[in-house]
Amino acid sequence: MTLFLIEIETGAADREHADRVLGAVAEAAAATGGELLEASVTQDLARAFVVVEADGSDAAVAAGQATGRPFTGPDPVRLVGADLEDVRASRGEARYLVEWDFPAELTMDTYLARKQEKSPLYAQVPEVAFLRTYVREDMAKCLRFYDAGSEADVRRARDVVSTPVTRVHELGGVPVAPHGD
Repeated sequence: MTLFLIEIETGAADREHADRVLGAVAEAAAATGGELLEASVTQDLARAFVVVEADGSDAAVAAGQATGRPFTGPDPVRLVGADLEDVRASRGEARYLVEWDFPAELTMDTYLARKQEKSPLYAQVPEVAFLRTYVREDMAKCLRFYDAGSEADVRRARDVVSTPVTRVHELGGVPVAPHGD
Protein backbone atom coordinates (compact mmCIF):
# COMPACT_ATOMS: atom_id res chain seq x y z
CA MET A 1 0.00 0.00 0.00
CA THR A 2 1.01 3.60 -0.59
CA LEU A 3 0.76 6.60 1.71
CA PHE A 4 -1.12 9.60 0.30
CA LEU A 5 -1.31 13.15 1.67
CA ILE A 6 -4.65 14.91 1.40
CA GLU A 7 -5.00 18.53 2.57
CA ILE A 8 -8.58 19.46 3.37
CA GLU A 9 -10.20 22.85 3.92
CA THR A 10 -12.47 21.69 6.74
CA GLY A 11 -14.91 24.61 6.96
CA ALA A 12 -15.16 23.59 10.62
CA ALA A 13 -16.53 26.00 13.18
CA ASP A 14 -15.95 23.60 16.09
CA ARG A 15 -14.14 20.40 16.97
CA GLU A 16 -17.23 18.25 16.41
CA HIS A 17 -17.47 19.46 12.81
CA ALA A 18 -13.75 18.80 12.25
CA ASP A 19 -14.20 15.34 13.75
CA ARG A 20 -17.08 14.61 11.34
CA VAL A 21 -14.96 15.67 8.35
CA LEU A 22 -12.14 13.38 9.44
CA GLY A 23 -14.56 10.60 10.27
CA ALA A 24 -15.80 10.73 6.67
CA VAL A 25 -12.21 10.26 5.48
CA ALA A 26 -11.70 7.31 7.82
CA GLU A 27 -14.92 5.61 6.70
CA ALA A 28 -14.19 6.11 2.99
CA ALA A 29 -10.63 4.84 3.37
CA ALA A 30 -11.81 1.75 5.24
CA ALA A 31 -14.52 1.08 2.64
CA THR A 32 -11.83 0.77 -0.04
CA GLY A 33 -9.54 -1.43 2.07
CA GLY A 34 -7.35 1.47 3.15
CA GLU A 35 -6.71 3.22 6.43
CA LEU A 36 -6.65 6.77 7.70
CA LEU A 37 -3.13 6.62 9.12
CA GLU A 38 -2.94 10.12 10.56
CA ALA A 39 -5.00 13.30 10.62
CA SER A 40 -3.92 16.62 12.09
CA VAL A 41 -6.06 19.74 12.23
CA THR A 42 -4.70 23.24 12.59
CA GLN A 43 -5.50 25.10 15.82
CA ASP A 44 -8.01 27.32 13.99
CA LEU A 45 -9.71 24.14 12.65
CA ALA A 46 -9.52 25.49 9.09
CA ARG A 47 -7.18 22.92 7.56
CA ALA A 48 -6.59 19.20 7.99
CA PHE A 49 -3.49 17.30 6.92
CA VAL A 50 -4.50 13.70 6.36
CA VAL A 51 -2.35 10.70 5.49
CA VAL A 52 -4.24 7.75 4.05
CA GLU A 53 -2.74 4.35 3.40
CA ALA A 54 -4.39 2.92 0.27
CA ASP A 55 -3.81 0.59 -2.66
CA GLY A 56 -4.06 3.45 -5.14
CA SER A 57 -4.80 7.08 -5.68
CA ASP A 58 -8.45 6.38 -6.59
CA ALA A 59 -9.12 5.18 -3.03
CA ALA A 60 -7.36 8.24 -1.63
CA VAL A 61 -9.39 10.53 -3.92
CA ALA A 62 -12.58 8.86 -2.67
CA ALA A 63 -11.48 9.55 0.91
CA GLY A 64 -11.01 13.24 0.12
CA GLN A 65 -14.28 13.46 -1.79
CA ALA A 66 -16.18 11.85 1.09
CA THR A 67 -15.66 15.01 3.13
CA GLY A 68 -17.67 17.16 0.74
CA ARG A 69 -14.98 19.82 1.31
CA PRO A 70 -12.33 21.31 -1.00
CA PHE A 71 -9.07 19.36 -0.84
CA THR A 72 -5.72 19.03 -2.57
CA GLY A 73 -4.05 15.77 -3.37
CA PRO A 74 -3.83 12.96 -2.98
CA ASP A 75 -0.06 13.14 -3.25
CA PRO A 76 2.08 10.06 -2.61
CA VAL A 77 4.34 10.60 0.39
CA ARG A 78 7.25 8.80 2.02
CA LEU A 79 7.39 8.47 5.80
CA VAL A 80 10.82 9.39 7.18
CA GLY A 81 12.06 9.28 10.77
CA ALA A 82 9.43 6.83 12.01
CA ASP A 83 7.69 3.67 10.92
CA LEU A 84 4.00 3.00 10.49
CA GLU A 85 3.65 1.41 13.92
CA ASP A 86 5.29 4.49 15.52
CA VAL A 87 2.71 6.69 13.81
CA ARG A 88 -0.19 4.45 14.84
CA ALA A 89 1.02 4.51 18.46
CA SER A 90 1.48 8.27 18.62
CA ARG A 91 -1.51 9.77 16.81
CA GLY A 92 -2.33 13.23 18.04
CA GLU A 93 0.91 13.77 19.99
CA ALA A 94 2.34 16.42 17.66
CA ARG A 95 1.72 20.03 18.60
CA TYR A 96 3.34 21.67 15.57
CA LEU A 97 3.53 20.91 11.87
CA VAL A 98 6.15 22.60 9.71
CA GLU A 99 5.80 22.73 5.94
CA TRP A 100 8.90 23.25 3.86
CA ASP A 101 8.42 23.91 0.15
CA PHE A 102 11.50 22.34 -1.43
CA PRO A 103 13.73 24.21 -3.85
CA ALA A 104 13.36 22.85 -7.39
CA GLU A 105 16.89 21.47 -7.51
CA LEU A 106 16.58 19.32 -4.36
CA THR A 107 16.49 15.57 -5.00
CA MET A 108 15.15 12.87 -2.69
CA ASP A 109 18.62 11.36 -2.26
CA THR A 110 20.13 14.73 -1.34
CA TYR A 111 17.28 15.46 1.05
CA LEU A 112 17.57 12.09 2.82
CA ALA A 113 21.36 12.37 3.15
CA ARG A 114 21.07 15.90 4.55
CA LYS A 115 18.36 14.82 6.99
CA GLN A 116 20.49 11.93 8.27
CA GLU A 117 23.45 14.27 8.73
CA LYS A 118 21.50 17.06 10.46
CA SER A 119 18.99 15.14 12.64
CA PRO A 120 21.43 14.52 15.53
CA LEU A 121 21.68 18.32 15.94
CA TYR A 122 18.11 18.36 17.33
CA ALA A 123 19.69 17.24 20.62
CA GLN A 124 20.85 20.86 21.02
CA VAL A 125 17.20 21.86 21.52
CA PRO A 126 15.92 19.36 24.11
CA GLU A 127 12.62 21.19 24.55
CA VAL A 128 11.65 20.09 21.01
CA ALA A 129 10.93 16.50 20.02
CA PHE A 130 11.10 15.74 16.30
CA LEU A 131 8.46 13.08 15.63
CA ARG A 132 8.32 12.30 11.90
CA THR A 133 8.37 13.65 8.36
CA TYR A 134 6.25 13.01 5.30
CA VAL A 135 8.08 13.84 2.06
CA ARG A 136 6.02 14.20 -1.09
CA GLU A 137 7.42 11.84 -3.73
CA ASP A 138 7.24 14.67 -6.28
CA MET A 139 9.61 16.64 -4.00
CA ALA A 140 7.26 19.63 -3.82
CA LYS A 141 7.44 19.80 -0.03
CA CYS A 142 7.64 17.94 3.23
CA LEU A 143 5.63 18.03 6.44
CA ARG A 144 7.51 17.66 9.72
CA PHE A 145 5.79 17.01 13.02
CA TYR A 146 7.14 18.24 16.35
CA ASP A 147 6.16 18.23 19.98
CA ALA A 148 7.31 21.51 21.54
CA GLY A 149 6.18 24.15 24.00
CA SER A 150 6.09 26.99 21.50
CA GLU A 151 6.48 27.95 17.88
CA ALA A 152 9.66 29.82 18.84
CA ASP A 153 11.14 26.53 20.10
CA VAL A 154 10.30 24.82 16.82
CA ARG A 155 11.86 27.64 14.82
CA ARG A 156 14.99 27.47 16.98
CA ALA A 157 15.22 23.71 16.27
CA ARG A 158 14.86 24.37 12.55
CA ASP A 159 17.66 26.95 12.78
CA VAL A 160 19.92 24.42 14.52
CA VAL A 161 19.51 21.97 11.62
CA SER A 162 19.77 24.84 9.07
CA THR A 163 16.42 24.02 7.52
CA PRO A 164 13.89 26.63 6.35
CA VAL A 165 10.28 26.97 7.42
CA THR A 166 7.76 27.82 4.72
CA ARG A 167 4.70 27.58 6.99
CA VAL A 168 4.25 26.50 10.59
CA HIS A 169 0.93 25.38 12.07
CA GLU A 170 -0.04 24.86 15.65
CA LEU A 171 -2.21 21.77 15.70
CA GLY A 172 -5.59 21.56 17.36
CA GLY A 173 -5.32 18.04 18.68
CA VAL A 174 -8.25 16.43 16.88
CA PRO A 175 -6.79 12.96 16.33
CA VAL A 176 -9.01 10.44 14.60
CA ALA A 177 -8.58 6.71 15.08
CA PRO A 178 -9.01 4.52 12.03
CA HIS A 179 -12.55 3.36 11.28
CA GLY A 180 -13.55 0.61 13.64
CA ASP A 181 -11.20 1.45 16.52
